[in-house]
Amino acid sequence: MRTETPWGPWDPLSLPGTVGLLAPLRGPWWIAGGYAVELAVGRSYREHGDIDVLLLRRDQLAVQRTLPGWEWWAADPPGTLRPWKPGEILPGDVHDIWCRPGPDEPWRVQFMLDDVAGGDWVFRRDPRIRLPLDRLGAVSGDGVPYVVPEVQLLYKSRSRRPKDEQDFAAALPVLGDDQRAWLTETITLAAGADHPWAARLRAA
Repeated sequence: MRTETPWGPWDPLSLPGTVGLLAPLRGPWWIAGGYAVELAVGRSYREHGDIDVLLLRRDQLAVQRTLPGWEWWAADPPGTLRPWKPGEILPGDVHDIWCRPGPDEPWRVQFMLDDVAGGDWVFRRDPRIRLPLDRLGAVSGDGVPYVVPEVQLLYKSRSRRPKDEQDFAAALPVLGDDQRAWLTETITLAAGADHPWAARLRAA
C-alpha cells in the first residue's frame, strides 16, 4: 500500500520480498509491526503502509553491509530524518531507520534497533521490562522469523491506533496463558493497571 509522507512516499516491499532481501544478513532479525502479529495469528487480515524489521543494535552495521547500494536515513528524536552514513554507529536514542534503493525511489523497509543487556532483550520505553533474548522471536511455518506477539503488542499498547486495536483483537485469541500473563504484567508496569488492554487480557 503506497502512502505519502513529508519525506517522500512509502511503497513497502512485500513480506516475501523483505525476507528474500535479508536472507544474506548475518545475525538475528525479526519481522515486526503488524506483519509480526499476522504471522503469529496465521492469516492476513489488513493492509500495511510499511514493513518493519527488528534488529539488535549491536548488529546495525551488518545490515548496511548486506544492502550496500541502498540509501539509509536515521530518525533522530523527536522526529527528524537525516542520512545514516556508512559505518556510522548510531547513538542510543536513535531506534528507527528508513531505507530505499536510491534517492528517487520510495521508502521500502523500516528497521528498528533494540538493545540487549546480558542475555535479555530490553524494552526501549521502560528498561525495567526485559525478556530472555531467546524468547523475543518465533518462526512461522514458512520459516519467517518474527517478533512474538506479546512483545509487539506491548509496543502497540501506547498508541492504540485503529490498526493497533485490530492487531490486539486478532492476537488475543491465540495468546497462551504465559503470553497473556507477561503482556498484562508489562502493560500494567509501563502504562498502569487501568490500561484497557490490561483489563481485556485479565478477562480473557
